Amino acid sequence: MNLLESFVQHLKQFPFIQPKQKQLLAVSGGVDSVVLCELMYKAGYDFLIAHCNFQLRGAESERDEQFVRSLGEKYGKGVLVQKFETERYAADNKASIQVAARKLRYDWFRSILHGEEDAAQENFNAQSIEQPELTPHNSTLTPYKAQHKPHYIVTAHHANDNIETILMNFFKGTGIAGLHGILPVQGKIFRPLLFAKKEELLDYADQNQLTYVEDSSNLTDKYTRNFFRQHLFPLLKEIYPEVEDNLLKNIERFSEAEELYKQAVEQHKKKLLEVKANEIHIPVLKLQKTPAVSTIVYEIVKDFGFKAIQVSEVVRLLESETGKYVLSSSHRVIKNRKWLIISPVATTEASNILIEEKDKQVIFNGGELLLKTIKLSSSFQIPSDKTVAGVDQGLIVFPLLLRKWKQGDYFYPLGMKKKKKLSRFFGDQKLSKTEKENVWVVEMDKKIVWIVGHRIDDRFKITPSTKEVLELKLQQ
Repeated sequence: MNLLESFVQHLKQFPFIQPKQKQLLAVSGGVDSVVLCELMYKAGYDFLIAHCNFQLRGAESERDEQFVRSLGEKYGKGVLVQKFETERYAADNKASIQVAARKLRYDWFRSILHGEEDAAQENFNAQSIEQPELTPHNSTLTPYKAQHKPHYIVTAHHANDNIETILMNFFKGTGIAGLHGILPVQGKIFRPLLFAKKEELLDYADQNQLTYVEDSSNLTDKYTRNFFRQHLFPLLKEIYPEVEDNLLKNIERFSEAEELYKQAVEQHKKKLLEVKANEIHIPVLKLQKTPAVSTIVYEIVKDFGFKAIQVSEVVRLLESETGKYVLSSSHRVIKNRKWLIISPVATTEASNILIEEKDKQVIFNGGELLLKTIKLSSSFQIPSDKTVAGVDQGLIVFPLLLRKWKQGDYFYPLGMKKKKKLSRFFGDQKLSKTEKENVWVVEMDKKIVWIVGHRIDDRFKITPSTKEVLELKLQQ
């Protein structure tokens, strides 16, 4: 069976791709995309050609653009071209050239399919590899305005691209999710050549006398993929001549293993995670008894901005004291008694907020908490206003925890030596149901320091031996 026959048979696995539908072919002018054009044309599929001129190789970039335009004439298909100021965009966004080009390319492709507004909102991962968030490109895109817009973005990624991707993912440490390689269908991206090796594409181009252009940057070691392609993989083939076939079979196995893995992870998540407002609460004892705890922790926290390298820190929280935490760019994992709490860093969104010694102001859903240390003097007066608490600074160990009160909480009301449950205290104060729901507490090492806006705990009161006072003031 020749490549065209294999291509037609392969497409039968994807019934959503129909010959009469218009597709958008991403064409660079290299052999891979040229063969893709030829196969789509001979198989009877309708398409437009889209070419990105990243203006990175001077005259060579212009040559590639003109060549792709000639392909449109050859096949009688429309050609869309977009020029990008890639180097400036990469510098402005502090990204590598590769990441910047990928972002620009797929944003433009999506603008053609959906319009610019949808493209800006849609989160798209083009290579199954984690990408940084970049700001929108400031140049004017050229969306396709024809009546019948393309259905899918079709790219020429092939089997060797897939092999290189899983090798890079393996060395980067992306876990099992990175070992399935490039997916044939991902959102509105379709990759119909993943079944074919590079050698097959070159042979097909030669046999059918297809002309194509060479990208000189592919011959350098500037990019990681090129190093793998030109140095590492040839060495592997010397040792294991069948390494290509073996790795392609492994990709199939990894994909199947990943499905089983996902099912197991989801089962553990259902047992462990308790969603409370915009926080996730995880029982420490139950998590400690979970098999492969580090793997489960990674699968839980990775969705909240945490990196794989932080997993060991999170696991150590299981044995740490209350108040310890691990921080990502958007969330904290806080140890609070018998729970791990994943809480937003933005305090206005959190129900469990850590107060550090350096903090002078904490904004939360209940208002604003102001903190300051005052040296005790003869002129100092103990606050009588319920919105102000004065406690012995010498008894305070940071971080403090600002949180909503919960059933079972108790404290020692100022002036009393016996503990009292907060629920009973609220009854004595004749608080309404709504008022109770909006009560916050400041806690230290499992001890309530202050019921915010109501009363401090007797254990933290100011005494003759107090030298400094920590003042907490509520503003609403």
